[in-house]
Amino acid sequence: MATFLYRLGRGAFRRRRFVALVWVALLFVAGFGAASASAPTSGSFSIPGTEAQRAFDLLDQRFPGMAADGATARIVIKAPAGEKVDSEAVKPQVEKIVSELKGGPGKDQISSVTSPYEAQAVSQDGSTAYISVKYKVSGMELTDATREALTESATAAKADGLNVQIGGDALQAAPETGSGEIIGIAIAAIVLVITFGSLIAAGLPLLTALIGVGIGISSITALANVLDLGSTTSTLAMMIGLAVGIDYALFIVSRYRAELAEGRERDEAAGRAVGTAGSAVVFAGLTVVIALVGLAVVNIPMLSKMGFAAAGTVVIAVLVALTLVPAMLGFAGKKVLPAGTKSRFLGRGKAKPGAEGAEAKPNGGTRWARFILRRPVMVLLVGVIGLGIVAIPASKLEMGLPDDGAQPVSTTQRQAYDLLSEGFGPGFNGPLMVVVDGDKALADATVERIKGLDGVAAVMPATQNEAKDAAVITVVPKDRPSSEATETLVHEIRDGSDSGKVFVTGATAMNIDFSQKMNDALLPYLALVVGLAFLLLMLVFRSILVPLKAALGFLLSVVAALGAVVAVFQWGWLGSLFGVEQTGPIMSMMPIFMVGVVFGLAMDYEVFLVTRMREAYVHGERPGQAVVTGFQYSARVVVAAAVIMIAVFSGFMGASDQMVKMIGFALAIAVFFDAFIVRMTIVPAVLALLGHKAWWLPKWLDRILPNVDVEGESLRKHLGDSSDGTGPDKDRELAGV
Repeated sequence: MATFLYRLGRGAFRRRRFVALVWVALLFVAGFGAASASAPTSGSFSIPGTEAQRAFDLLDQRFPGMAADGATARIVIKAPAGEKVDSEAVKPQVEKIVSELKGGPGKDQISSVTSPYEAQAVSQDGSTAYISVKYKVSGMELTDATREALTESATAAKADGLNVQIGGDALQAAPETGSGEIIGIAIAAIVLVITFGSLIAAGLPLLTALIGVGIGISSITALANVLDLGSTTSTLAMMIGLAVGIDYALFIVSRYRAELAEGRERDEAAGRAVGTAGSAVVFAGLTVVIALVGLAVVNIPMLSKMGFAAAGTVVIAVLVALTLVPAMLGFAGKKVLPAGTKSRFLGRGKAKPGAEGAEAKPNGGTRWARFILRRPVMVLLVGVIGLGIVAIPASKLEMGLPDDGAQPVSTTQRQAYDLLSEGFGPGFNGPLMVVVDGDKALADATVERIKGLDGVAAVMPATQNEAKDAAVITVVPKDRPSSEATETLVHEIRDGSDSGKVFVTGATAMNIDFSQKMNDALLPYLALVVGLAFLLLMLVFRSILVPLKAALGFLLSVVAALGAVVAVFQWGWLGSLFGVEQTGPIMSMMPIFMVGVVFGLAMDYEVFLVTRMREAYVHGERPGQAVVTGFQYSARVVVAAAVIMIAVFSGFMGASDQMVKMIGFALAIAVFFDAFIVRMTIVPAVLALLGHKAWWLPKWLDRILPNVDVEGESLRKHLGDSSDGTGPDKDRELAGV
């Protein structure tokens, strides 16, 4: 593979105009497709194999005109103090809202508008009422005119002295990330400038990453409706694609400059950079793709689509790094080098003292590695205990899906939620829908049985379909939707019913089933990715203990990151610092999605850091000195890559969507833990303690394992170059030994 990538990189450098033209053409085509496509919808949400989904499917069959997946809105009206909503002063204003909605600009998308006086939707004290509005389409498919008609009806009533708030998903809009990601990119640019000392070299990874992300996101947007992709899919794909795109380009550019420091010609340096660092990029990208695609094993279509979309942007990022980056290096010429070092880098023969890769004094990576080698036990204990303490809150992890109760208190959705809770009881915001597959006798018997259960506030009479072979029963719990008491009630209704005739669904039941499925899938998926990590790293490093150490370190960083997420988003610790306005359960899909992404990123750092250590070891260096050599060449780039990823992920914490905000924080903190504590601290400490045993592999296993050759040893043999300036003598000289 290294030889093929060498030819690919060298060819892209020499034919840079053609390569650049191809990528620009792809960007144009993808952009045109995105501009021509209609706005993405919210995407269908289904949970195959659950009772809530079976009930939902039964509703579609037996109640075809119900529009069960259409958007809904509740216009909640609170009468002024001392008055009631059915008084002569208030009632005309409420009926005016109903008539305006029925005949307003959005009437074509409205399925029904129900007056509170017809539906008995008035609280017992008469202070609160609500108007139910059902739409024919999902919230994301509502037109601006329809939404404006909804909000203007409430605004007019407020002007007359009423407290009117709107709940439901009709006001749902595409998540807005704001300027946070721009700040993240700006921080990434600063890190690149500091790392490379050249504006051109710093700009290359940013430019190529943006081109790759532009192609990926435009393609997702163009295919969103065809593939039924959700509105958050492109945001999450952008988050992952941008981070890995910058990092992969960073590794190629860094290795290119190192090859120039050895006196290579520019096209030769580009070929060698892609053949060596590019091999690691391919492997690292492959691990990310496998982890993201592996989300399909959970069998949640929405999660699978998110994984496939993000994996697609990673594939594009790898291809960009292998082709467009060397082409852009050809255009950059000598400007890719730091000011004042051009002549040293471009001279024939070996680099002169002071050139990149040949510092006169030990760099920060070398000094840090030597510090760890002097105190490996202390460093290991501090790192493991520290992450263990951070991980403690993960034991209290509560998972769920957000509802209007998770919205900031300043929003109309949250205020409507609170008004309904005060006027009708906390369970009114999460009614259960019981679907009966049978005649009226079975439906009536089910109603009577449910009335006798604890935790039930009210049970509405059964509503039958036209064929009289199915019915729907609305059950209002006593407690709020996310409470344990409501979950217990759902299980009691299901356990006491005929499993083939009576089903419980609705938003609350779907939430419970979804969370349970995520809980059940988390450990198997974790075992899958950890097992995959072990096998892949065993191929790369020809070792048993190094992959084991990497997998355990990954588990430690993931659990610590989950602990931090629970502390901030569930408990509210430092919540205001991170923009968390409302605490609540952790998104059900967040832990498993984080496992997939962090697995891939953790393997990135493991490969780029430990590969140099193994290369030094197989060339004859002592185990401890091999660790120093690895840090000598790789620590600076790995630190820069980690800081860039943290900056990019943190930028998405400014998103309006709670899920995007939470995932942005989770990935940022996970990268921090894994890169700086696990890979840069715990890994060298463990390798120092293991010594030669770290690189042991049974001979029989060594014979049957294929040789991945991430270090590019086959490339050096192909070029007749047994040493590229990084042999043991050179390494010892550079390390100050």
